[in-house]
Amino acid sequence: MTDALLPADPQPLEKENDGYFRKGCNPLAQTGRFFFLNQRAALNQQILKAVRMRTGAENLLKVATNPKVREQVRLELSFVNSDLQMLKEELEGLNISVGVYQNTEEAFTIPLIPLGLKETKDYLTSFFLKDFILEHYSEDGYLYEDEIADLMDLRQACRTPSRDEAGVELLMTYFIQLGFVESRFFPPTRQMGLLFTCYDMSPAMLSVLVKMMLAQAQESVFEKISLPRIRNEFFMLVKVAQEAAKVGEVYQQLHAAMSQVPVKENIPYSWASLACVKGHHYAALAHYFTAILLIDHQVKPGTDLDHQEKCLSQLYDRMPEGLTPLATLKNDQQRRQLGKSHLRRAMTHHEESVREASLCKKLRSIEVLQKVLCAAQERSRLTYAQHQEDDDLLNLIDAPSVVAKTEQEVDIILPQFSKLTVTDFFQKLGPLSVFSANKRWTPPRSIRFTAEEGDLGFTLRGNAPVQVHFLDPYCSASVAGAREGDYIVSIQLVDCKWLTVSEVMKLLKSFGEDEIEMKVVSLLDSTSSMHNKSATYSVGMQKTYSMICLAIDDDDKTDKTKKISKKLSFLSWGTNKNRQKSASTLCLPSVGVARPQVKKKLPSPFSLLNSDSSLY
Repeated sequence: MTDALLPADPQPLEKENDGYFRKGCNPLAQTGRFFFLNQRAALNQQILKAVRMRTGAENLLKVATNPKVREQVRLELSFVNSDLQMLKEELEGLNISVGVYQNTEEAFTIPLIPLGLKETKDYLTSFFLKDFILEHYSEDGYLYEDEIADLMDLRQACRTPSRDEAGVELLMTYFIQLGFVESRFFPPTRQMGLLFTCYDMSPAMLSVLVKMMLAQAQESVFEKISLPRIRNEFFMLVKVAQEAAKVGEVYQQLHAAMSQVPVKENIPYSWASLACVKGHHYAALAHYFTAILLIDHQVKPGTDLDHQEKCLSQLYDRMPEGLTPLATLKNDQQRRQLGKSHLRRAMTHHEESVREASLCKKLRSIEVLQKVLCAAQERSRLTYAQHQEDDDLLNLIDAPSVVAKTEQEVDIILPQFSKLTVTDFFQKLGPLSVFSANKRWTPPRSIRFTAEEGDLGFTLRGNAPVQVHFLDPYCSASVAGAREGDYIVSIQLVDCKWLTVSEVMKLLKSFGEDEIEMKVVSLLDSTSSMHNKSATYSVGMQKTYSMICLAIDDDDKTDKTKKISKKLSFLSWGTNKNRQKSASTLCLPSVGVARPQVKKKLPSPFSLLNSDSSLY
């Protein structure tokens, strides 16, 4: 289908390397379909407002006890229902409008149901995103104005996609970006106050819409076969009859789906009526073409009767009682009687299709539909009149249904998201596995430290972003406030969120013994990767190191370390260390306790590892 207001051969909108128009976007569609979508969006907003007013009135009616108040509410409710009904009728008229969606050429075919794209409206999301970036990620939201503008441009482009593969890729790109945005800015535990309205978009409704598009695609397959002219030839007529039966079958199934709760209340009556009309219309065509192949068939010299017998047997689930395919092909009287029985069934379906169309006001106003239905009905009636005989009523044969069959079965083509490469607009925030909306951190802390004799006092681990690991409690970084498990986000104003372990280590080494400013954050979630045990003080005891520090002692302590390294909590570990004491088993650090006067600095794990270590 083409846009009636677009030129026959529109030039590509996107120019080479200028990027003014996003690929897959067709802004010229605003002159046709987009104007139609704006009208429908405005009506949907009015309907939504009326539904809310009706819900409020109904709730007030339930709780009100004053008779005057109840009477006033009933009056207002009747006005709201009346207004809502008129809005729905106006929306139905737009939904069944075919002028924007059909060809401008003269084509004697039934119009398709015009299913437009989802309409949307402009949202001022920039302030929301900037505030969330500042609140959640502790970064200046104004530094992400370009990324926010790119997201809004993509959203705007998706409102007018081109009707080709580029348009599909555009919609897929936006869909993937929405996944990134949801993970970045929408925590699962709280409402962010940014609401989007969807109309009738339940799974049941989407299933019906899929069935409708598949039915119309199957109808297009039939039109592709029949429009060039149908030859009055046996095998061609068998093919066309079964193709028509297939289209009628899928439309009957669609009409049944549209009649089910809960979608029945939201499907326009004209859509369901047109599905019913088409179900009967194409069933009538299947019987008509079957009648023609039987009535006009002639056994000529050289006719492949075996092939014809096979085709006729496959045309039905079962032959009428007393008839066989081969005998019917050879007997002119049997063929004509069976053909006329198919014509009678065709006329029955034609009458139903015309009747259904006459019951719907919207369908009655579609002139081309009325012409197609009446022409098909008249053709079947005239054909039957030409072959009608006085004794037809005495030789009635029940025409069997035609088996639905197609050479081109339509099916859903699922989007190939894996073939599409999409870059997260907000990747500057850091890897999504860590910097997402469902995780919380401390504000960035500035750690100023120096490497003493080339020893940083800690190692690194993990993928981007890297974490502080094996932290020496006496090193300069630890004294400055670094903790094990901290994520390094920047070093000397260099963003490190996407740097690997080796890259961060190379950057740290480059400063030599100069002072280094490193910003770190710590996870506040229960899933934090920080260690459960840390260095503690106990009154009257020497300083006790963490399990990590114990792991670097000599080999004769290795077995003890393994025994102690069970998943014990901080409290249970303190209890085990002081089990025989009668005083409190948990001794917290005290400001009155000084460091030992004489201490031997433990060798840092960093100094024990060479540059080829996997931790780098």
